[in-house]
Amino acid sequence: MNDQRDERETGLKRDSWSQAFEMAPITRRSLLQAGVGGAVGWLCLDKAARAAASFAKRPATARSVIQIWMWGGPSHIDTFDPKPGAGRDYCGPLIRPIRTNVPGTEIGELLPLLSKQADKYSIIRSMTHGVNGHETASYMVQTGRPSGDGIVYPCAGAVASYFKGYEAGYTGLVPPYVVLTQPQGRFSEAGFLGPLYKPFATGGDPARERFEVEGVVAAGISDARQERRRELLKRFDTLGRALEGDPNLAAFDESGQRAYDLILGDAGKVFDLSLEQSDLREQYGRNTFGQSCLVARRLVEAGVPYITINYNGWDTHKQHFETMRGKLPELDRGMGTLLKDLSERGLLDSTIVWWGGEFGRTPKVQWEEPWNGGRGHFGQCFSMVVAGGGFKGGRVIGSSNATGEEVVDRPVYPWDLIASIYELLGIDPAATIRHPQGDEIRITPAEDELAQGGGRLREIMPKLDRS
Repeated sequence: MNDQRDERETGLKRDSWSQAFEMAPITRRSLLQAGVGGAVGWLCLDKAARAAASFAKRPATARSVIQIWMWGGPSHIDTFDPKPGAGRDYCGPLIRPIRTNVPGTEIGELLPLLSKQADKYSIIRSMTHGVNGHETASYMVQTGRPSGDGIVYPCAGAVASYFKGYEAGYTGLVPPYVVLTQPQGRFSEAGFLGPLYKPFATGGDPARERFEVEGVVAAGISDARQERRRELLKRFDTLGRALEGDPNLAAFDESGQRAYDLILGDAGKVFDLSLEQSDLREQYGRNTFGQSCLVARRLVEAGVPYITINYNGWDTHKQHFETMRGKLPELDRGMGTLLKDLSERGLLDSTIVWWGGEFGRTPKVQWEEPWNGGRGHFGQCFSMVVAGGGFKGGRVIGSSNATGEEVVDRPVYPWDLIASIYELLGIDPAATIRHPQGDEIRITPAEDELAQGGGRLREIMPKLDRS
């Protein structure tokens, strides 16, 4: 009964939201397509809001995105833009970069597995936006929009959910935008699209014996016990029996059925890592990040359009190098295995892997107290990595100066990168979404809106067919 009450309350809230925003009413079909009930808190996706926009677009080369979000901002010098000649004040003890399998390209010494996969990814060494605050920088990088114009834009995951979700042909019970395991928390991911486009955050820890996914895999409750609970609810459902045949109640009942299909059926098994070979789990690393990468691969196989791995722990103001000696091998193992695994399964060509955070870290090390060898926030110049889904591998875009403090060549701004990702997903960067106040809002800024921009990443994207 609680699940049914939750469904009814959610439906009422959604109906009010639709009327307020002058959108089409909820149809039974859209309700059933979207409804996964209380299992994940995702229900009543408005058909009008989900309808694909009628715009000309290039054929999509990517079906899914795995975003490895380096929460806090990773150091570019210690990862993908090493500067061994800059000396101790910039490199600290990490002064021995390693060659990759791409001639002429080196990366940080603590990333040996990724060095063997460099032909699969491209490094952007000239990312820039100049913002050093977590919230504002996160917003810019994830939405592809400068802040300050009074509109709260949706992030890339929410936009992908809007254009690639249920009304665009997605049929999965798992929501089309998933975050492993906690929301980023720096800004409202859904922006003006509203809460229905927020990501489904799994919670739990995939490195534990049982990955307890919010609303899907309950702590300490077996599948058999879930089934017994379900049968008990049926026996006490006097309202359902009294209103048997009512079309509205039938819609909610069917949504409840879909919810249980997710909890007890094959769809929910996407989160069951016991189905994977033990040696592969070891390759990914038996830690939260490594196992999150493995879950992300499984979600891609299930057809989920957008997955974010929220990888915490990179805001290293103090004792940076001690932290790096633990975090970088973990990153190397998880991301390196993910790229290899996707490639061997034939999934990399249709899956974008996007690595990066809201900014980099100060190239010059802060040795003084209280930092004791820390790095601060740095939005002037930093690195990102993209792979798969149409992005070419084995390339380096742009460059920084000898100390990693300034962009020297080919600046790339967040809106350039986001527009490139949308294009490979088959989403027109000039497409619009209706704002609650009625305005049609572009999902990326037009050139005349920008003070700065370097253009889309044509160097590593398929050539446009101009015929």
